[in-house]
Amino acid sequence: MNDGAVSATTERVLGLFEGVRLTPTQRRIAHCLVQHAPSVGYLSAAEVAELAGVSQPSVTRFATALGHDGYPALRRRLRELTAGPTGRPGGTGNQLQQAVRAEIGNLDRLAGQLADPDRIAEAGRLLAASRPLPVLGLRAAAPLAAYFAYFAAKVHPDVRVLDTGGSLLTDRLERAADAGANALLALVLPRYPRETFEALREARSAGLTIVAVTDSPVSPATDHADLVLPAGVGTGLVFDLHTAPMTLAMVLLQALCDAAPAETQRRLEAFEVSAARRQLFVS
Repeated sequence: MNDGAVSATTERVLGLFEGVRLTPTQRRIAHCLVQHAPSVGYLSAAEVAELAGVSQPSVTRFATALGHDGYPALRRRLRELTAGPTGRPGGTGNQLQQAVRAEIGNLDRLAGQLADPDRIAEAGRLLAASRPLPVLGLRAAAPLAAYFAYFAAKVHPDVRVLDTGGSLLTDRLERAADAGANALLALVLPRYPRETFEALREARSAGLTIVAVTDSPVSPATDHADLVLPAGVGTGLVFDLHTAPMTLAMVLLQALCDAAPAETQRRLEAFEVSAARRQLFVS
């Protein structure tokens, strides 16, 4: 199956969960089904349970929660959703080209989500109003946290990157809350570090509103965040591609700027004056 077909299959499987309130265990099962979308219709309940790290009865209850009589009925539905042509029309090119084309698909789906900009605008207002603004990103998400924070610091007076774990991470979260932070941007990408979720629990205990950029609407991050913004991660190469999450982070930064346009303009102009005085750039 080509990458475009895989992406379409993933979308159809995700559609099973729309409008259904899932428990944390059921979210793990749902995430497992999305991760294995191309072959999920041929997995047994025991195999799904093993992959998701849950019990087999939990898989049966999950199927019932989705409106099916049991897992066999859900599996039949999954086979219908994942069935596709046996050939590879549109699957031309080598593995590298197909991986890039899959990223184009992730960006296209992200563009579709942005047809309704209200959630992004809400997130922008929450982040703009938080002084300071902590930005959490551990392991694979650390470069994305730094990238967002680099530009956010040009328009926000106090951006704090939290990109290392351990006990110091809790210290830095607590200091941010004590200094007046009321929101946290969390970048949560696979593989999901355990410390990320520990930090999110600490942030919630400190009263912070959590905005999460993650790879899927059934990501484990949804159990910890107040506002979830999904963007697909490419899996066609040895290591994941984060093109869509990076784009979403920049869209979110635009929303932050739009939430405080006068202050944004003032800070950008001040930076340009400072940059010119110090001759920071050659052009």
